[in-house]
Amino acid sequence: MPFGLAPDHAIWLAAALLGAAFVRGYSGFGFSAIFIAFAALLTNPVPLIPAIFACEIVMTLFLLPSIRGAIDWRLVGLLTLGAAIAILPAVWVMARLEEDTARLVVSALIFALGLVLLSGWRLERRVGGAGYLGIGAVSGMANAAGVGGLPVAGFMTAQPLTPQVFRAVMVVYLFFLDLMTLPVMGLNGLVSRDTFIAAGMAFPILGAGIWLGSRRFGHASPTAFRRAVVVLLLLLSGLGLWKALT
Repeated sequence: MPFGLAPDHAIWLAAALLGAAFVRGYSGFGFSAIFIAFAALLTNPVPLIPAIFACEIVMTLFLLPSIRGAIDWRLVGLLTLGAAIAILPAVWVMARLEEDTARLVVSALIFALGLVLLSGWRLERRVGGAGYLGIGAVSGMANAAGVGGLPVAGFMTAQPLTPQVFRAVMVVYLFFLDLMTLPVMGLNGLVSRDTFIAAGMAFPILGAGIWLGSRRFGHASPTAFRRAVVVLLLLLSGLGLWKALT
């Protein structure tokens, strides 16, 4: 198995991958955070992050036909520019952490961002370009831990955006974010042969999860669904924190 995973761990991770892909197909975010939070309970999550990014890039191709007309390219561009500023130093630091420290950092970051999402804070009006550049930079730093989508999701949830625009911007922005982050991780020794083997094994599972999630979009409350996703993130990251500290 890639990354020296035990067979039982691989089965659990495959189940988590299917659930995370369903969430991504439905809401446009949460795939990496859910999978990585779960993986941190079983192994060092950092080597798995590049494989997850490769999976996210492929998932965008599944989702593109359904989101094409709702993409706000200005928002995507501002977020991407902000993220580009922060990715290099953040990945350099993450690549040099010990396994227990990496698990602690990843779980703590997911837990903290999950609390922000769960708080339900709102902005009375949409912010300007500087705000999107800033949150893009925060997202770029967080993406070193594989959770760059969470700060952006929290930021955009607090603004008056339709569910269709929210989902479309998240999907396309995460595509560009992962395209930028993956080569940087390669330069820091985090991409290996196992990365591509794991990504290849994951593709059929991703297709099924994305298809199921996309079919559900529009048949339930996006707000209620995102809240359920955040509660799951808090539970998984809380367990990860407990494991890292004990």
